[in-house]
Amino acid sequence: MVTTKSPLGDLGVFQHFFQSLQKMENNSEDKNLKPKRGLNLMDSSMLIMGSMIGSGIFITSAQIAKDVKTPGMLLLSWGVTAIITIFGALSYGELAAAMPKAGGQYVYLKEAYSKLVAFLYGWTLFAVIQTGTIAAVGVAFAKFTGIFIPEISATNMLLDIGILKISTQQLLAIGVILLLTFSNFRSVRSGAIVQNFFTIIKITSLLGMIVLGFYFGFTGKGDWAHFSPSFPDVISMSTIGIFGAALVGSLFSADAWNNITFTAGEVERPQRNLPLSLIIGTGTVLSIYFLANVMYIYILPIDQIQNADQGRVATLVMQNILGKPGSYVMAAMIMVSTFGCLNGIILSGARVYYAMAKDKLFFASAGKLNKNEVPANSLLFQALWACGLTLTGSYGNLLDYVMFAVILFYILTIAGIFILRKKQPDLERPYKALGYPVIPALYIILATYFCITLLIYKPQYSYPGLGIVLLGIPLYFVAMRKDSKV
Repeated sequence: MVTTKSPLGDLGVFQHFFQSLQKMENNSEDKNLKPKRGLNLMDSSMLIMGSMIGSGIFITSAQIAKDVKTPGMLLLSWGVTAIITIFGALSYGELAAAMPKAGGQYVYLKEAYSKLVAFLYGWTLFAVIQTGTIAAVGVAFAKFTGIFIPEISATNMLLDIGILKISTQQLLAIGVILLLTFSNFRSVRSGAIVQNFFTIIKITSLLGMIVLGFYFGFTGKGDWAHFSPSFPDVISMSTIGIFGAALVGSLFSADAWNNITFTAGEVERPQRNLPLSLIIGTGTVLSIYFLANVMYIYILPIDQIQNADQGRVATLVMQNILGKPGSYVMAAMIMVSTFGCLNGIILSGARVYYAMAKDKLFFASAGKLNKNEVPANSLLFQALWACGLTLTGSYGNLLDYVMFAVILFYILTIAGIFILRKKQPDLERPYKALGYPVIPALYIILATYFCITLLIYKPQYSYPGLGIVLLGIPLYFVAMRKDSKV
């Protein structure tokens, strides 16, 4: 349900609460510390891939199939998603290489437009995008853990006192969020090691699932007839519009590719490694996503994909080829996938609030580093808010609302390439957007088409999403007024 109340509730109480937590890190802070460049090309690529691959690829194809109706349109949706995302990554590389600073997209928007636009992005990221994703992925991890441990479920309540209810599922989600948050209090190198380990496992698992699916398909469990009829008999403007709106699921599953730019201040040889990792990371993940969907259709007819229980298409595929053990194999895969995804988005997101704090647009203590040269306070604020969203259970709706805003900020960021080439012609650009101006322009056109279709076909999501962004305007002026009094 959409509410008119600010997602942050009483801002004064909220700020007072967070300021009281500042003491937890004061003993280890050093104002002379700077972020250490400890991420190499492999680390950067793994962070992108690990952040992109969560639970989406295992479940979103069901809803897309319901919207687009035919197998060809399902594959086309993932193909268009791949094109949009890769065009964005190819363009993004120019900004990342030219401004390799902590905060990434926040910094690009500030340089191209203003601090207000940058703040609106940072506000939305903290209020919903990053923290809501952390909450959702944490709950997904707990949900699939429940397949092995039935006591972990949304109905098994540990506390139920009116408005406050805590289930074993929520408790585990909060526990894993806090575990990975405190784990990232250590050096960025330590976080990268954890990230690399889980990313390698989940990529290997995904490829294994695809190979297994095709193997059993070729031995009799698959049918190429599932791909026919590939497209509707008549393609109308309505069909095109519905197709655009259906991209919400695939675009969300492919999102977080930009998270490496949040940690740009900690990447070695950023002028080379940032654009290269964007290309390697997005290209690898999107290729795997497309192959996975080809395999889904080969094993299952489109009506079974549409009606998969709770959208668990991948689980249904594995049950088809392995029987009952298939559901356990898939649950284990999703647990590994969500755990690695969670680590990546926790590690990277906090760097944006760190950059905002440096501009006096976030709690001041978030702009300090601990003895390991990481923004521990920023990580803590992010974790606490994500845990709060986990308890409210509102993150799912909030994420639906802001997908429009996510793409809108991408459009503004890519448009910033054109603006900055005129505004800062002498800015050193070690990497220039491939195919400029055509590819960046095509990204803007395709992404704008997506936003327009959302406004027309899913106004219940797009307008509230825009509202959450605009809610940041008065907060910005409050922050600026407080800064002028200091």
